[in-house]
Formats: sequence, structure tokens, C-alpha cells
Amino acid sequence: ETILLVTGLLVVMLGMVVGTVYVSGATRKIPVNYAKKVVGRKMYGGQSTHIPMQLNMSGVMPIIFASSITTLPSIIINFVAPNTESKFLIALQKTDSWGFLAVYAALIFFFSFFYTMIAFNPVEVASNLRKNGGFIPGFRPGKPTSDYLAYVLNKITWFGGLFLALLATIPSILAKVVGIQIGFGGSALLIVVGVALETVKQMESQMLMRHYKGFLD
Repeated sequence: ETILLVTGLLVVMLGMVVGTVYVSGATRKIPVNYAKKVVGRKMYGGQSTHIPMQLNMSGVMPIIFASSITTLPSIIINFVAPNTESKFLIALQKTDSWGFLAVYAALIFFFSFFYTMIAFNPVEVASNLRKNGGFIPGFRPGKPTSDYLAYVLNKITWFGGLFLALLATIPSILAKVVGIQIGFGGSALLIVVGVALETVKQMESQMLMRHYKGFLD
């Protein structure tokens, strides 16, 4: 039974790491074409590019915001009534209850949408595309484009928010159900994976620069 428990725990931890790596690097690419235009004797435009929309556009911020809000009642109670015997106030300070975990997950999900709406504005992106002669194939410039971008953004943010909520609460759920503490949390894992992926990108860029430098020399 102990072997099965340890094996299951290792599988869960490995799944968390693999899932975090996948979600941190996953990007939905929206194709964008630019209309050709002639200025004098030169032709401009006609290129094809894409709008990158990250699956987890908000990063670790929703977890940080949610943690700050959920720990606030405990801080206030300890400051105002440190020796309280009120069952309600004592219950508010319990961070391992199912109610706390549900509120924590809901806040993470909410802040995922909130932060993503600040980071990516579909109306502004659609307006910039229109001004620069760009368009998404199959959608007219303007409102149809912004509506499509909002639809895609909403869909991937749902998935990203659910993943963040699950990632942040899995350690506490395991501790509550199985009685085993995992040595790292969701926010720490996101930060470590993010730094690792950024380091890999920097190394790839440096190697590519050295390759082209040697080729040119």
C-alpha cells in the first residue's frame, strides 16, 4: 500500500510538472494577412504573420493575488483578536478546509480572466490590425475581428484558469485526503518552469547568434 501511495504521489508530481511545462509554453497562433498596397513604384504588404495568444497569459499573478486575499482575514483576526474563541473567526483562519480551497480556486479563476483582460484587449488589437491593413482570414476587419479574438481569448482563458486553480490546490487536496505534504506549491512550480523555459530560449538565441556570426565571418 505504501509503494502504491508513493508511486501515485510521484505520478501526480510528474503530471504537475509536465502540465506546467505544456501550459507555460502553449500558444494559440491566430493567422494574420496584410493587404498589398502600391506606394509610388514600390509594393508594400502582402505578408503573413500571426498573433500569439498564450494559454496562460496571466502567468503566476492570479495565484499571488488569490493568496494575498485569502490570507488577509487571518492577518486581520490575528491583529485585532489574537486570542479569539469565536468558532466563526477560527474557521476563517483555517487554510486546509474545503471551503477555503473552493474560495481560493474561485479567486484564481477570476483573476485569470481579470489579468488577461488587462494584458490583451481584443478591440485594441483589431483596431491596430485595421489601421495597418491587416486582417484575419475569414473575418472582416473591425468588430467581427474583435469578436473572434474575444471568443478565442475567452476559450483559452477558461482552460488556463482551470489549470491554475487545479495546480494551486492539488498540494492542499493531497495533504487533506492522503495526509502527505508536497514540498512545493503551484506558484513556485510556475516560477521555476518559467525561468527554466526562458533560460532555454536565451541559450538557443545565443547559439543561433554564434552560428550566424561564424557563418558571416
